[in-house]
Amino acid sequence: MNVIKWIKRKFTGGKTIKNKTYTSENSFKTREVAIKEFKRAQEKLFKVELWSKISSLSSEFALYDPTGNKKEHDKVQLKDFIRIDLPGNILQNWVVVTHIKEGQNFSEFTVSPSVNPQKRKKGNKKIEHFFIDEATSTFRIERKGKLIKAYEIGRNEGINNQGKKAGKRKLINSLIAEGGWAGFQKFQWNKLTDYLCHKIEIN
Repeated sequence: MNVIKWIKRKFTGGKTIKNKTYTSENSFKTREVAIKEFKRAQEKLFKVELWSKISSLSSEFALYDPTGNKKEHDKVQLKDFIRIDLPGNILQNWVVVTHIKEGQNFSEFTVSPSVNPQKRKKGNKKIEHFFIDEATSTFRIERKGKLIKAYEIGRNEGINNQGKKAGKRKLINSLIAEGGWAGFQKFQWNKLTDYLCHKIEIN
């Protein structure tokens, strides 16, 4: 069997849905200190461009408004888009912000794989991400007493390698999801949750 055909058959066979959660926590000396540090955690959560600086191996995160214009040093808003460039990968991956919720002791937002907003005007409906558009990632922080917790909650993580929405990315999406991202995901989200609860800081 031709090697290319074998790879396509092996890696584009169908959907396997996964749910994963990554979490970090940090305890502070007093409740008052934790309240102060939680406000700083909220700033970190919604300034996604800064996530790129967590590590030299981090993905690049860039924020765009609903019309596809880049936002500089701005807070995440509902219906914004985030472009994610994985290390060593030339393909852009796009997500859209579908949910934001903020309370006195918690904040979170959720994203799902999306089209490229800069190509949407051309009638493009292809999902520019290696996961299906039903997948979600929720980034959440919460404070309980002296403790701050941070989460990345991934749900319905199926590979975008079926049908028209995958476009010409079926094979490469499979290789990314089963290969590079599968090994990198834990590192990326553990670093992020550590950063959000102040276990590590940007230099």
